[in-house]
Amino acid sequence: MTNIDDFDYDLPDAKIARYPVSPRHNSKLLVYKDGNITDDRYFQLPEYLPTDSMLIINNSKVIEARLHFKKSTGGQLEIFCLEHGDKYPDITSAMQQKGSVEWICQVGGAKKWKTGTVELTFEHQNKSYLLTATQLERLDAGFKILFQWNAPELCFAEMLHLAGKIPLPPYLNRASEESDKQNYQTVYAKEDGSVAAPTAGLHLTEELFAALRQKQIEKATLTLHVGAGTFKPVKTKTAEEHDMHAEFIEIRKDLLTVLLQKPDQTRIAVGTTSLRTLESLYWMGVKLLEDPNLTLQHLQLNQWEAYSLAQDHSFTDSIQALLKQFENEHCNQLLSKTSLMIKPGYRIRSVAAILTNFHQPKSTLLLLIHAFIGKNWKHVYEHALANEYRFLSYGDGSLLWLNS
Repeated sequence: MTNIDDFDYDLPDAKIARYPVSPRHNSKLLVYKDGNITDDRYFQLPEYLPTDSMLIINNSKVIEARLHFKKSTGGQLEIFCLEHGDKYPDITSAMQQKGSVEWICQVGGAKKWKTGTVELTFEHQNKSYLLTATQLERLDAGFKILFQWNAPELCFAEMLHLAGKIPLPPYLNRASEESDKQNYQTVYAKEDGSVAAPTAGLHLTEELFAALRQKQIEKATLTLHVGAGTFKPVKTKTAEEHDMHAEFIEIRKDLLTVLLQKPDQTRIAVGTTSLRTLESLYWMGVKLLEDPNLTLQHLQLNQWEAYSLAQDHSFTDSIQALLKQFENEHCNQLLSKTSLMIKPGYRIRSVAAILTNFHQPKSTLLLLIHAFIGKNWKHVYEHALANEYRFLSYGDGSLLWLNS
C-alpha cells in the first residue's frame, strides 16, 4: 500500500507563485538526470534535449468555467462548469451548442438555491444579453444545469468567453484578472475543454519553439481536457483508497503515425497530462492486443485496469495495434476517457523524460513523479525549496529524466 503521508512536505505560502514570470521562458528550470541536479532557465531547454527528439504537448484550452449569477433575492451564486452532459457525444459537440446546453456543474451556495432560475447579463457587440441557469438534477458529482442564452448566434464556448471567468486554482487565493485570460493559457492552446491549464506548457514560447526547431526537435500534439479533479486532495490514508478523477482525451490518427515513424526517438512529455494520455494510449493498445474484438468506443481506461493487464508488450506494438484499429474502423480520431492512476511501482513506457511544474503536497501528481524518478523526488523538491524556485501553476518547473 502507498501511504499518502510519505508524499507530504512543507510548502510555505511564500513559495507559491501568484503570477507568472515575463517572458515565460525566463522561468527557472531544474534539470534532474542520473541523480544529478542542474539549475538553469527554460530558454536554455534545447541544450538539455538530444537533437531529433520530440516534445509531446497538450493543446487543450482553458474555458472561462466560472459563472457568477444573481438570484431573484439579489444574492450571488457561483456555478463552476465541470463537464458536458451525457446527451452530447463529446466535449467539442457540447461546446458548439447554440442557445442552450446541459452541463455538469459545482454550485457555490447551492443550499440557498433550491429551485428557480438565476440570471447573468453579458455584453456582445455593444448589446446586453441574458444567460440563465436552471437546475435539472442533483448528482453525486454536483448538479446537472440547463444553460440558456438569448444570443442564438453564439455557441457555448463563445458565450463562456464573454460571460465567464478563468478558473484559477484555489491555492492562488485570488480572483482571476484580465491578464489571466492570456497568462493561464499555453501559446498552443486550441481545443476548448479544460477547467485547469496544462501548466507545464505555460513556460514555452514561440521564441523557445524556434530555438528547438533549430536543433531539429519536433513537437507532436494530443488533447487531454484537464478536470477540476486535478486539484482534488488525497484525503485517504493510502493511494489505493483514493478515487481517481476521469478526464476526456482526444487522439488523432496522425499522432499515432508520428509516434511510430521513429520508434527509438527520445520523447519528452510536456506535463503530467501529456504523460497520462500517452500511458493511457499504451494500455488501450494493450487491450486491443489482448482482445482484438474490442472497438475504439470500448477503450476507456479505469483507475486500476492497467495494473491487471499484460505487462510485456512494447510501446511500439501497442501503438501499432491502436493505429490498425483506427484503420479498421475508418476513423481519424479517438474520443475516450481515462482514470489511470500512476503511482509508485508503475513503469513508464511512453517517454524518456517529462517537463513538469512543482506539485502540491499529498497530491496524485507527486505519486506520478515518484513513478518517474523514485524516492529522489524528495531530494529534487528540497533543492527547489532551498534555491528559490517558485511552486505550483504559475511557478517554475523541471526536466526530469527516467532513471537509467
